[in-house]
Amino acid sequence: MNTTASTRLSSLGRACGSLLLGAGALALGACASLPDAAQLEAAQAAAREPTLDNRPTYLSLVRQMQGNGMWFASLAHIDALEQRWGVSSETRLLRADALRQTGQPAPSAALYDKLLDTPERAAAYRGLGLLAGASDDYTRAAEMFERARQVLPADGLLLSDLGYALLRAQRFDAARLPVQQAAQLLPTHPRVRSNLALYLLTQGQTEQARQVMDEARFSGATRQAIEQLAQELAPHRPLAGTLAVQTGLRLSPMLATPPALATP
Repeated sequence: MNTTASTRLSSLGRACGSLLLGAGALALGACASLPDAAQLEAAQAAAREPTLDNRPTYLSLVRQMQGNGMWFASLAHIDALEQRWGVSSETRLLRADALRQTGQPAPSAALYDKLLDTPERAAAYRGLGLLAGASDDYTRAAEMFERARQVLPADGLLLSDLGYALLRAQRFDAARLPVQQAAQLLPTHPRVRSNLALYLLTQGQTEQARQVMDEARFSGATRQAIEQLAQELAPHRPLAGTLAVQTGLRLSPMLATPPALATP
């Protein structure tokens, strides 16, 4: 990418950076945030620049838009990109992710299926796992994440997703390894920490879970949500003395399942 193109992408990044993701961004199946008119105008203007008139730079633009939550706008630019340079496994993956994030699971799944025999297969399996999790089918979600893990065994967020799906499927013994691996690979990531705390609570390790949440500086509502989910998953494990008992805080709907799957 030349200097001018890099500058354009950087400028777009600053414009998109002002986009505030919703409080439920980490929640499974959270709605995509809608960009404002100025952000869309900036993205469209950048895409029209002659300096972006090559495929790698345009792909970078679309990925940057998606990274800033501009999923609907990215679909328009994927159309333009494919009209100019044709369909590829890269554009199919970008489109599948955008369709998933904009509430179109069926066409998203169809595209992921087409990618299972391509270099994008790990991301495709992960996407299918996220779709399954959004439908509360955690058995299938765990299966898809495991297939992705076989391709990318050291991806910390993928391992965290796998561990979370196994916990939701109440396969606690199987969840132990990916949860602990993710915790060591990404020790400061909030979603990874929340999944670790959830696992510890399902094992009755209340003090260890509290220490994890203290170090992560989770809010009281988030702590209670994690504890309530743990109690639902493993009701035989008493959570005596935990924050939920001490405060009686009410759950926020947006925090009903805070240790959620990734939404890349």
